[in-house]
Amino acid sequence: MRSVWTAGTLALALVASRWGYRRLVAGDLVIDLSIGRTVRPLGPIDARIQAPRELVFDVIAAPYLTSPPPSLAEKIHVLERSKEMVLAAHRTPVRGELVATTVETVRFERPGGVHFRLLRGPVPHVIERFELTEDGDATLFHYEGELGTDLWAVGRWWGDLVARRWDEAVRESVADITRIAQERAARRRRPP
Repeated sequence: MRSVWTAGTLALALVASRWGYRRLVAGDLVIDLSIGRTVRPLGPIDARIQAPRELVFDVIAAPYLTSPPPSLAEKIHVLERSKEMVLAAHRTPVRGELVATTVETVRFERPGGVHFRLLRGPVPHVIERFELTEDGDATLFHYEGELGTDLWAVGRWWGDLVARRWDEAVRESVADITRIAQERAARRRRPP
């Protein structure tokens, strides 16, 4: 009888841990205890984009300040919008059908900066910024941020997992921003 109870308890624990993991990744379960908080850096990620700074800024801001293009419609959902700030849900595929959802404020400082602050997601604390600097007819793009987790060593382990995927997602976004901005800049330079 004892082994049946133990097997049942183990099965229940496995189901509960899988449910907890999926909810944590999805951003539905947030552990924000402010106990044993560890903050680690995100990035830095740098790129030189062959396009004017205003154009690069417009490419970054467009999905938030206007309607997102079809390629981003499933990834970015603006919940509230003003001239200088939006509240947006970001959906990032993680693995298989698992999708991480974060809710963030996105603040715009035309033409040189975009600032992100996490409100809900798989970790309790993320602050990020994009900085755009003119470099002749190009733009220097710089990204950095910080990610914080609670619960000492367990939190650091979780933060490292999340930070790896977070940096990958930002690198993918920077590649898209670079491609789109450079294509638009090239079209502007072509004679009619």
